[in-house]
Amino acid sequence: MMKHAPYPAWLANSAIYQIFPASFQDSNGDGIGDLNGIRQRLDYIQDLGFDTVWLCPIYESPFRDAGYDISDYCAIAPRYGSMDDFAALVDAVHVRGMRLILDFVPGHTSDEHPWFKASSRHDHNEFSDRYIWSPTTFCGPGEFSESGGDYIKGIGERDGNYLANFFAFQPALNYGYADARADQPWKLSTDHPAIKALRMEMHRILRFWLDKGVDGFRVDMASSLIKGEAGKALRAERIKFWAEIWEWFDRDYPEAALIAEWSNPSEAIETGLHLDFMIHFGEASAMKVLRGENRRTIINTGDHSYFDPSGRGELQHFFGELQGHLARIGDRGLLSVPTGNHDLPRYSVDRGEAELKCILTFLLTLPAVPTLYYGDEIGLRHLFDLPSKEGAYRRTGARTPMQWDDSPGAGFSEAGESRLYLPLDPDQDRPTVSEQLERKDSLLHHLKTLLHLRKEHPALGVRGSLRQLNSPGQPYPVIYERRLGSDLYRIAINALASPVDVICEAFPKTAELLVGDASIEAAAAPNEGKILIQLPANASAVWTCHA
Repeated sequence: MMKHAPYPAWLANSAIYQIFPASFQDSNGDGIGDLNGIRQRLDYIQDLGFDTVWLCPIYESPFRDAGYDISDYCAIAPRYGSMDDFAALVDAVHVRGMRLILDFVPGHTSDEHPWFKASSRHDHNEFSDRYIWSPTTFCGPGEFSESGGDYIKGIGERDGNYLANFFAFQPALNYGYADARADQPWKLSTDHPAIKALRMEMHRILRFWLDKGVDGFRVDMASSLIKGEAGKALRAERIKFWAEIWEWFDRDYPEAALIAEWSNPSEAIETGLHLDFMIHFGEASAMKVLRGENRRTIINTGDHSYFDPSGRGELQHFFGELQGHLARIGDRGLLSVPTGNHDLPRYSVDRGEAELKCILTFLLTLPAVPTLYYGDEIGLRHLFDLPSKEGAYRRTGARTPMQWDDSPGAGFSEAGESRLYLPLDPDQDRPTVSEQLERKDSLLHHLKTLLHLRKEHPALGVRGSLRQLNSPGQPYPVIYERRLGSDLYRIAINALASPVDVICEAFPKTAELLVGDASIEAAAAPNEGKILIQLPANASAVWTCHA
């Protein structure tokens, strides 16, 4: 197991707010969100309780995959503003004591990137091996299939097919193979000069942004860079790859964070990254907890969400995987269970505010770094049946404009409706920030309360222990405790559509309700050390307990 520098201390106490820039705030009336719009809303983000802002890609791009198809890693897309606008945003973030995280997309580029145009030429040049190409265009059956993925034919003058990571216009960059073989010439070793040159170029790009004040990166598809069959050799090469990065991070940028899109925190942290998400590819338990039921969701796990009010879900698999990751990670790294992201259906699909409050209570009282996708604080709805925008397809409905108020453009933009990046929710009762700021029992205020509690009570943070109190045979309500030293907190969540009473292990002598709606009574046999908890439908509660 590798030994690496600790993660930046600030990351453990952070709360991350993810922004899809095109849909957050338009400052110039062109219908597309931009950097100056984000800067205008920093006070709002901070007031919610978030101290870290994560931006989806803002680099120059043809935007066939919403900016995840990069044509220049060191330039700002004109639609988002200028480098001066970026510098102003960095300054505004830092003057508030906040942090700024950028998406880093090292796995592929746009096919319009100059590297790929050079790589596609017939003549051999310094970029010929920067991407993964087959030896010829007309490969025989089964040839060039070991790498996985899709192979695109008939591009450029080069005799070969290239590996695409996702869409055909996203050629995969070549970081080498753990199982390099001489008889498979596309499988270059990780110490091949062309591979080393790409790594050094990516290091230069990271330094470019770090020197401009960026506080870290969320690494897109972090586990997919080095290819090869799963096993010790691949694991060793991944550790070697990331060790090279975190070594100079720790030396030159010790406060910068490396956040993975890996979906396996134990692996990601062992490899050298600081934080990873429990999300949709990899282990499925986190997806089942929030998005299991078949409710027109993009990813259907075939199971019922724990927060399905019919009560057909379970939490044991999730708690098991969570506790397993926490035990293996120890104090070497962190994990997060986000409300959603730009690739997932909104967690609000077919759910009311009471259900969403239960979900937020659950997510924000776990030993995980809170990560919230913009709009989830108001229950921004997933809009279905929209035409695809910039390669989003079924993801389009999770990328609609932020709804700030009840004005025609919802406070997002002064552009006419036809010029907006994506349509607004057409419902006249659509959720807005202004309405929920005024209403003290809103989802937004519930989020603020929970984030405040988490900041004020370290036992509710990443270092507090987690112990489930309800029995596996009685999954509703879920009851668990968080403890750090002598500080003890109990959380109960009833995700059902009906009230519930449950006999539970007795609390210490006094218990103060910090948030939520519940009552505690002596059980029928108090000498057995039990109490009765009564929870209304779709309700949650957090108590601080005193011996």
